[in-house]
Amino acid sequence: MTVASAPANVSGDAEVPPRRHSPVGPAPLRRTKRGWAFLGLTPFAFYVLAFLALPTIIAVSTGFFDNNGAFTLSNIAALFDPVILKTFVSSFWLSALTATVGAVIGAIVCYALIGTRPEGRLRQFIESVSSVLAQFGGIMLAFAFIAAIGTQGLITLWLQTAFNLNIYANGVWLYTVPGLILPYIYFQVPLMVIVFLPALEGLKPQWAEANATLGGSRFTYWTRIAAPVLAPAFFGSLLLLFANAFSAYATAAALISQGSQIVPLQIRAALVSETILGRANMAGALALGMIIVMIVVMTAYSFLQARTTRWQK
Repeated sequence: MTVASAPANVSGDAEVPPRRHSPVGPAPLRRTKRGWAFLGLTPFAFYVLAFLALPTIIAVSTGFFDNNGAFTLSNIAALFDPVILKTFVSSFWLSALTATVGAVIGAIVCYALIGTRPEGRLRQFIESVSSVLAQFGGIMLAFAFIAAIGTQGLITLWLQTAFNLNIYANGVWLYTVPGLILPYIYFQVPLMVIVFLPALEGLKPQWAEANATLGGSRFTYWTRIAAPVLAPAFFGSLLLLFANAFSAYATAAALISQGSQIVPLQIRAALVSETILGRANMAGALALGMIIVMIVVMTAYSFLQARTTRWQK
């Protein structure tokens, strides 16, 4: 039987396939389109420069100068003054406490949501409410707590009438630093739900199946598989909540009208008064201290987020 073969190339050279043109056009044209695409970032870059970078540079740089414009380190040295250190300690314990409580409660809520259908109404409702409540802060949140549990609040009067319980028997604590715990937890829990729920959803069912196949229990799965995988995401979310509370200002300013017990209020006092602790431009030095803390926290958060993404690929 004779097999038909393809006609041979007369010249003896290898047959070259026809050249295909790239649908995206030549390289110079692609570079031009990419350059125009970067122009879309111009409004965002202007926003970052005008409202974030420039004010930060001005605020920090003023801490190194006095009223006469002369360079000085006295403002930086004042950060170690007992009064300033006390405000930093108050901000630290308030942020750490509310972040820890918010992270634990939020993680429990996320664990409960994992058992619901992703497209279900309950999951969508809680996610939507969390997105709203995480942004519900400032003056509105302070007014809500004053109206609810203030000295003449609805819940306060109801407890006195129904149960003869006075929540302010030992003093009006709502308008002090301990009184900020409840308002801060109020927006810390929904923020934890938003940032930690994707990590729980990233747990692969194959891991649980492999654990069951090898004779592991549910406790073994959560302690030896899920917990190590979720640890970077949990502690990263905890640091994010800490930074959120450490930088909060409006709610504290609305509730605490006297005194400067935390760093943001101390900066306000330095801005509205001519001098603080006998030094001018102290607000810039306090801002520098806050920026250093936030850089450390957010660097650790970025590191933990990078560890988390390894398991989500």
